Amino acid sequence: MIVRVPASSANLGPGFDSFGIAWQLYNEISFQLAEETEILGCGEAYRNEDNLALRAYRRVLERCGVREEGGVSIRFGKTSIPVSRGLGSSAALITAGVMAANELYELGLSRERLFLLATEVEGHPDNVAPALYGGLSVSAMAGGHAVTRRFPVSDKLFFTALIPPFELSTALARSVLPESVSREDAIFNVSRGALVLRALGDGDAELLAFAMDDRIHQSYRATLIDGFSAARIEAQECGAAAICISGAGPTLLCVSDRPDFPSRMETSLSLTLPGWEMKALTPDLDGAKIAAL
Repeated sequence: MIVRVPASSANLGPGFDSFGIAWQLYNEISFQLAEETEILGCGEAYRNEDNLALRAYRRVLERCGVREEGGVSIRFGKTSIPVSRGLGSSAALITAGVMAANELYELGLSRERLFLLATEVEGHPDNVAPALYGGLSVSAMAGGHAVTRRFPVSDKLFFTALIPPFELSTALARSVLPESVSREDAIFNVSRGALVLRALGDGDAELLAFAMDDRIHQSYRATLIDGFSAARIEAQECGAAAICISGAGPTLLCVSDRPDFPSRMETSLSLTLPGWEMKALTPDLDGAKIAAL
């Protein structure tokens, strides 16, 4: 059985730990019941009990009171989501794991139940929501319970990822954030977050340019991204209406209403920041799927 899961970008400027959007960039992971557990097709560092796909798989069985029959063979096939770059690679593994356990053991769990279990493993829902459901989502936590809803995204907008040639761990990206923020900064983010959703739905690049700003996390995380300022300046000159850090970084997400933005940005990026990769992104509206049985 193969599970296909999309990449995702969380936060989206002011939507810290709540906004997320899925992309047509996928990881495909196969799961098969076996006599012993094995993990194949990935680096040696990930072939152990801490593998997130395996942990999520076992969390479902544990929560459902199911005794594991032997083990499971997990094989990484097509893996297009870069690791530790802010494009939801961890959420993709977790989502694949919960879906695989549900399918292999015929548990009949609803997608909502799978979402809650995936959130347990991930710790927050902003990436697992778009990975599982697709599209643009806003998620919230209340007393350990996660809630998510989808919002529309206009096809008038063009999305591009600028991916640096280095990783940035979520733990490090969180470590530089302040423990508290001022009331003024909280109001700043709440008001702009609401406008970001309207701008993305309407395809309003001018409104998005104003609304995508943030005072809670981006300025702190930008200090960990070598080349951040240069990439931002180049993106603006090439026609990006808004630029934000994708997830915890280091990838930057650019949004434009100009169809020629990706080609202009690709040329500029190769000259300004050699080693960086550019990917034109299209929203995925379906979320994770069982690609083959």
